[in-house]
Amino acid sequence: MVDLSTNYLGLHLRTPLVASASPLSHELSGIRSLEDSGASAVVLYSLFEEQLRQESQELEYRLAAGSESFAESLTYFPQPSEFRTGPEGYLEHIVRAKAAVDIPIIASLNGATLGGWTHFAKQIEQAGADAIECNIYFIPTNMEMSAAEVEKTYIDIVRDVKYSVHIPVAGKLSPFFSNLANVAKRLDSAGADGLVLFNRFYQPDIDLEELELKPNVLLSGPQALRLPLTWIGILYARIRASLAATSGIHSAEDVIKLLMVGANATMLCSALLRNGVGHLRSVEHNLREWMETHEYESVKQMQGSMSQLRCHDPGAFERAQYMRAVSQMPKVLA
Repeated sequence: MVDLSTNYLGLHLRTPLVASASPLSHELSGIRSLEDSGASAVVLYSLFEEQLRQESQELEYRLAAGSESFAESLTYFPQPSEFRTGPEGYLEHIVRAKAAVDIPIIASLNGATLGGWTHFAKQIEQAGADAIECNIYFIPTNMEMSAAEVEKTYIDIVRDVKYSVHIPVAGKLSPFFSNLANVAKRLDSAGADGLVLFNRFYQPDIDLEELELKPNVLLSGPQALRLPLTWIGILYARIRASLAATSGIHSAEDVIKLLMVGANATMLCSALLRNGVGHLRSVEHNLREWMETHEYESVKQMQGSMSQLRCHDPGAFERAQYMRAVSQMPKVLA
């Protein structure tokens, strides 16, 4: 019998198939359905840093009613009704989710600055979450801000959240660093229990009729797999933290490739939104079938077998493979 179990953030998971943060976890029925379909853990939809800040500002406003203290910036922020739930509702959702399913529940905090994260992280732990994923969505536009300052923001957020709780903490990262390997090492040293590679930035579009910017959320395609596959292969066994892949995971083949370069967990989102949560059963069945056919006894046996450290051609992860690919491009296009 093939053993599909894996260890992620110190949590024992039945399989490496984890449901990433998405609208599928808005309702308890959705979380139950994910568990029934084979998800080994669920990352809840994100609570935004701005929601924590807005709640605090609204409290200040009510305490100082009649003064001019209300923050004008609140008018530019989505109204509470536009969010699924606020901070208190999020904590209650964690409590109810833990009571409803047996798989780990990982809370997700989305933000870009130090602030109310630390205090709220403690409340998330008290609500019963098994881990916290810090989804750091930060697009620096200040021309005076150096790369070192940007990196320090990531390190400080993960360190502060980690120091405030006893449950595991993962950092969900952007790939846009001048030296991602160094950032990963520093996050590892700061206490991160895991790194999730990678966050996807949603670039706006323009409505040519209304002449205004509008959100443009595009689901990932299988081609997005290559970036986390490359970096997990490079980081495997070089840092202590668990490595999770997200973006571009649509099939059992994608899962297998990521496990081979060293992933501890593979997170699915777009594939489930497109195909329904039942797609998890198909991915697990095909994963098990492939491993049996190729005589793998466990996920552990497979993990890291094609990483940079174990690959017979380490240059495949670096410049040498780039040179080879470019030189072969005319043949591919012919």
